[in-house]
Amino acid sequence: MTSSLATTEQLRIGTAPDSWGVWFPNDPGQIPWERFLDEVQTAGYHWLELGPFGYLPTDPAQLEDELAKRDLKLSAGTVFTGFHKGDDQWKRAWDQALDVAGLVSKLGAEHLVVIPDLWRSDATAEVLEARTLDNEQWHKLAAGHDKLGKALFEEFGISQQFHSHADSHVGTYREVERFLAETNAQYTNLCLDTGHFAYYLGDNLKLIEAYPDRIGYLHLKQVEPHILAEALKNDLPFAEAVSRGVMCEPPLGVPELGPIVEAVSRINPEIFAIVEQDMYGCDIDNGLPIATRTREHIFGCTRAARIR
Repeated sequence: MTSSLATTEQLRIGTAPDSWGVWFPNDPGQIPWERFLDEVQTAGYHWLELGPFGYLPTDPAQLEDELAKRDLKLSAGTVFTGFHKGDDQWKRAWDQALDVAGLVSKLGAEHLVVIPDLWRSDATAEVLEARTLDNEQWHKLAAGHDKLGKALFEEFGISQQFHSHADSHVGTYREVERFLAETNAQYTNLCLDTGHFAYYLGDNLKLIEAYPDRIGYLHLKQVEPHILAEALKNDLPFAEAVSRGVMCEPPLGVPELGPIVEAVSRINPEIFAIVEQDMYGCDIDNGLPIATRTREHIFGCTRAARIR
């Protein structure tokens, strides 16, 4: 049903390699990058994320040409950090930023999605560290992200958007609140991933209403409640939950995406809303039809969405 939203504010809806099952730069089971770009265009999107660095071409001129041929543009890149572990994590983070922000900024992107290290490996399911942080680790985490956000903006004109994540130290509503309280809004804001936030039962609309000035970017996805219940009850590693379909095609899960798009569009219609359904391990033929239906679903349930 189409929303009765009476507003001209609309968010740009895009997509990401993740929605085609791409998690790694090189994996023979993943869709080839040329076919991925072709299918993003066929599915009706204009904006997309870079995905794992090295999956798409890393030469700016080549990437710009490949995107232009398909009428596509980049919204953001992604890096991974572990600032709670100590000062030695800075070089690792900045080396990634030099590659990723250095590339996407040349193509006009103004955002970097930053994902914290997981306490449990998404590759092996090995428990790597404690599930919660002590006060000193929280301080290191916040200070590291503020330092990174300041450097990204000064060096590349890029805004840092922090992504809470399943099996990470920042996942629940209270953990996200603490992260916001301990970081500086000038340098560190949220990529609110609706699926990952709902994974730990977080209320997306409540967070948006409580912290409108800290929402800088959106990842749109849903979780399937019954699979999620099994994952939480049985303490399944996130990657295993993904393989069981915990991140599902809309409208089969929660939260409803229309009200979220509308709420964020009222904050700032220039915020990106990127469909990013975790589908690693899926058949390469699955991405296009799901991505197409997802776009149709979003545009069918709200008028606060646009392609460009």
